[in-house]
Amino acid sequence: MPLTAGDDAPTVTAPTQDGESITLEFDEPTVVYFYPKDDTPGCTIEANQFQRERETYQDAGVDVYGVSIDDVDSHRSFCEQEGLEFDLLADPDAEIADAFDVEFRDSGVTKRTTFLLADGEVQTVYENVDPDGHARDVLLDAIDDGLVTLPE
Repeated sequence: MPLTAGDDAPTVTAPTQDGESITLEFDEPTVVYFYPKDDTPGCTIEANQFQRERETYQDAGVDVYGVSIDDVDSHRSFCEQEGLEFDLLADPDAEIADAFDVEFRDSGVTKRTTFLLADGEVQTVYENVDPDGHARDVLLDAIDDGLVTLPE
């Protein structure tokens, strides 16, 4: 069972699609979405919709990171192909998935699960996500919950 609202956010370090190692601390509002695999239909829809909402997320002060068990090269190719401008974190050893207690499918990929984090803890968890419309829904929930606001 994944982490739940109120749980402390784990500190994770992972390489991005550029091979740069970053550490996420989750003091500021952050979305971490786990998806099964680069360059597959549902994952492409979800990534493209987070990209489409990217500017609004930035205006609201929310960072967005996608995570899958794909490696850096796969993420780089996926970002280039789809024009993604946010970071994808490579998790081939499932260390990030394990830190968030994300469940795996029988095929060995993570189940589609999204976390909204802030102030060092999990705020909201989305399981069994429908990728179409999800990026907008998470943003609207963050606004409705008073976690973030959009500038006038």
